[in-house]
Amino acid sequence: MARAAAAAKVKPVPPFAAKAPDVSVAEVQTSAERDEFVRFPLELYEGDSNYVPPIVAERREFLDPKVNPFFREARACYFLARRQGKVVGRIAAFIDSRYNRFHSTALGFFGLFECRNDPGYAAALFEAAAGWVRRQGLHHVMGPVSFAFHHEAGLLVEGFDRPPSMLMPYNPRSYAQLLEANGFTRFKDLFSYELPADVAFPEKVQRLAERARTSPGVRVRRLDTKNPETDIRRIKGILEGMMKPGFGFAPMNDGEFDWVVNRLRPIVLLRPEMSLIAEVYGEPVAFIITMPDMATAQQKANGYLFPFGLAKMLWAARDIDRLRVMLFGIKDGFRRRGLDALLAVETQKEAQRLGYASGEIGWVLEDDLLVNRTVTATGARRIKTYRVYEREV
Repeated sequence: MARAAAAAKVKPVPPFAAKAPDVSVAEVQTSAERDEFVRFPLELYEGDSNYVPPIVAERREFLDPKVNPFFREARACYFLARRQGKVVGRIAAFIDSRYNRFHSTALGFFGLFECRNDPGYAAALFEAAAGWVRRQGLHHVMGPVSFAFHHEAGLLVEGFDRPPSMLMPYNPRSYAQLLEANGFTRFKDLFSYELPADVAFPEKVQRLAERARTSPGVRVRRLDTKNPETDIRRIKGILEGMMKPGFGFAPMNDGEFDWVVNRLRPIVLLRPEMSLIAEVYGEPVAFIITMPDMATAQQKANGYLFPFGLAKMLWAARDIDRLRVMLFGIKDGFRRRGLDALLAVETQKEAQRLGYASGEIGWVLEDDLLVNRTVTATGARRIKTYRVYEREV
């Protein structure tokens, strides 16, 4: 009886698809192969009106351990799958020592997964990635993640009707089946919300915002564009104070933080009115960074800034009517003062004044009940779900 009860508690092992016999997978070794790795999605998604091609030059730098500061505490391996000499899929396997140390985990990760719709092709890629993780001495893999959770994280499983926002993933519907056919199971979902700019916040939110606005010592100001570095360092401090071991973000090293900031800075400075900081007696205690959603403008570049892509991108940027809430943070001890409501109300006022139609908020962990309740209390509706998967290797 006891033996039967124990057996019932054993987690069943999902079935694995058979590796396609005519597919070979090899580690990326040369610059030419890395270019194939970078360019493969441009071919794969040709004709998909919702796909936002990455900028090829930026992706080359992103993958280069000599350039991307993420690799100061991480290592990665890239694989290409070929059938009859033609690329049919790609995947990255990596280990983020900083993440594992901060969250007290022993995980390998996979990301940058793209594949023709064939479980056998995917099986060959996952076998290669899992084998690499296993050789590093780890026995569990999670993903997809594009190296870190402040980049693209999760697999799109709901919300295929529109292009992704900045730094949000996009993939075909078939990818969930490809992962699940290869032993991956759902670990956690991430939610993305949309809030129309012309919808008034509920009375409760407005009341909380007004209470915070009239509290002693409270002031909301814009990011200091003349000396942004000081504010940026303060924002980093607030973010790191919010991070808790468990799942998700891990503190960035200074080089990585600067690398990310330098890439987003031109977009932030395009609309500095949308980056707000709340102070209490001169101390920055909360912030919200919102910027024009450049994703649809980036579509026009079709992966290349030159000779004409940058001009097309800048021309399309004139018509952007969507915003992307990139970051929000509030110091411990200030969470129940209504500062989140105040920043939301002030952001909406600026969005309306500047003529934006809507904004996307995300991602939010499915089990972060407080944040989900706060977001939905503003009247936002969930528009996309991203799924993080896991598997033993």
